[in-house]
Amino acid sequence: MSAFRIVHYINQFFGQIGGEEMAHIPPEYREGKVGPGLALEANFKGEAVIVGTVVCGDSYFNENMEEAKETILAMVEKAKPDLFIAGPAFNAGRYGVACGAMAAYVKEKLNIPVVTGMYIENPGADMYKTDIYIISTRNSAAGMRDAAKKMAALALKMLKNEKIGASSEEDYIPQGKRVNLFEKLRGSERAVNMLLQKLQGKPFTTEYPMPDFDRVPPNPPVADIQRAKIALVTSGGIVPKGNPDHIESSNASKYGRYDIHGVMNLTSDTYETAHGGYDPSYANADADRVVPLDVLRDFEMEGKIGSIYEYFFSTVGNGTAVKSAKAYAEDFSKELIKENVQAVILTST
Repeated sequence: MSAFRIVHYINQFFGQIGGEEMAHIPPEYREGKVGPGLALEANFKGEAVIVGTVVCGDSYFNENMEEAKETILAMVEKAKPDLFIAGPAFNAGRYGVACGAMAAYVKEKLNIPVVTGMYIENPGADMYKTDIYIISTRNSAAGMRDAAKKMAALALKMLKNEKIGASSEEDYIPQGKRVNLFEKLRGSERAVNMLLQKLQGKPFTTEYPMPDFDRVPPNPPVADIQRAKIALVTSGGIVPKGNPDHIESSNASKYGRYDIHGVMNLTSDTYETAHGGYDPSYANADADRVVPLDVLRDFEMEGKIGSIYEYFFSTVGNGTAVKSAKAYAEDFSKELIKENVQAVILTST
């Protein structure tokens, strides 16, 4: 029997083209394996071969998603693979979104098995975990060896039409699916056993893991809003015209701090949105729809609020990891506290 045929998708970094400065490159097809494809193919042990590799820049894919998906799909279809594999993307957000989106699209259009890999906090994992198998990886490329081994093992199972076990057995991110099975012990016994393990400080595995929500206790209400200094913060991507800080349209790696001293409203001549993933027409026509500076200026002049902080902070929420967003907030909040800002209006798209 001949080896199974596989097409592999990677970004510009793993395609050995370059880093962020080359994230704009459009898709290109290369014969054979490239970069992490070597580790994957080694784990196939001759049962499968990577016949081609698609390389695409992270920025290009996320900023031109529909066009990129169609272009890459045509490349994959032409190679006639038995399976499509993407990544692993680890904790690279835009790369993770691209891997997830492309794998889901290939599965839908070509009806072949697909697999990818990424860190559980990658935004792509949350977006696509119910649609495709995503091997859980470490948060950096230091985990490449382990990721390649697990991705290859799952890929071979899929190619051979073998039964795919539970997420805890195959190391993929849980998909929220339930199946019926018979256990040796009844539920009450298993529950008591887990409780005893917990009370003794011993390790145990829950049968029903709960989502881990980050809860933030609300601050007390503003004592005197008519004297309060208020700041504007947005994840809606509002930036000065031309996006001087080059904030990405998806999985933003930074935030911007913009001077609004003396600015009465955010006009279409001077402000726009960098946000991807939605129709930006209304935000570009009047950025006050996302960052309501015009209304706050009215309130300021009418004495309904004390003052407006002279800078606003902006990033893009589309595909941006919670960990990144939290880090941005912790950073600029130091300035807000130092400048005695009593309240923040946080807006999104």
